[in-house]
Amino acid sequence: MALLTPLDRSAAAAIVQGYGLELTDFEPLAAGSVNSNFRIDTAQGRFFLRIYEEQAAEGAMRELELLRGLAAAGVPTTVPPLRLDGASVSHHEGKPVALYPWVEGDIVCTERAAPERCEAVAEALARVHLAGGSLPEPPPSRFDVDALRARLSTIQREASPELCRAAKEIEGLLPGVEQARVANLPQGLIHGDLFRDNVLWNGSEVAALIDFESASRGVFAFDLMVLILSWCFRDHFDLERVRAMLRGYQGVRPLSPEERRGLGGEGALACLRFATTRITDFAMRAAPGQPPVRDYRRFLKRLEELRQRELREILEHA
Repeated sequence: MALLTPLDRSAAAAIVQGYGLELTDFEPLAAGSVNSNFRIDTAQGRFFLRIYEEQAAEGAMRELELLRGLAAAGVPTTVPPLRLDGASVSHHEGKPVALYPWVEGDIVCTERAAPERCEAVAEALARVHLAGGSLPEPPPSRFDVDALRARLSTIQREASPELCRAAKEIEGLLPGVEQARVANLPQGLIHGDLFRDNVLWNGSEVAALIDFESASRGVFAFDLMVLILSWCFRDHFDLERVRAMLRGYQGVRPLSPEERRGLGGEGALACLRFATTRITDFAMRAAPGQPPVRDYRRFLKRLEELRQRELREILEHA
């Protein structure tokens, strides 16, 4: 739970007044790993408010404009309102603030992420990749290999001995993972973080893809593997779910043979990316004596299992 910047009632009321709304109630949300999030009730309806803890105003505005473009292209997502002065972003304590319409929908648990849901969410991701071709050029990723190395250096300077050892392990794996990637795979707009808590469901249908803060220019196969890693892994990979992901994605955007061959390498890089950020965003922020909400070791286990022959056969050929 990331609630790093406090927001009291008077500040919340002042923010929503900028949109022509009247506050009736608000509540901090135990959601997200980086930003501070709130449920906002107004006389005109319910909204979701986000205080960006790492993004500058330019990045926040870019995300909001992206959402409008994706919605216009038919991607299920939220359409953020403009302020009365025409601006997209508000501010609180020097940080950018965004307001989103509240979308009623369920976040499914691991057990409910059944193959039919995997197929549906992979279709939605493929539509994001296709829609990006008609939108402004997205920014480079904030989580490229150089950025990961910088985070790993920070961990080794500031974290506990256990986390320092983990950072050294990840750092040692990076060169081999980089070398194993297939070069020149198709790129464009990627979500970058489409975990289960970033998809809202209306029954068996995707109601909205949310949280495009990590959206960037990247390799489509990487984005698909983030989806597979987050939706198809319990204690081990559920191969039926993996097949459903590939089926759903390719029903909208067929993968080239080179992309199929590159899925494993992109998945390995995604494992190291999320193992690293699980350390910086969760393990290093955990209260003394308390386990982190999300465990970086789960992604190192995924990395090990990516080497399994049956899974690699499914990724490359099934």
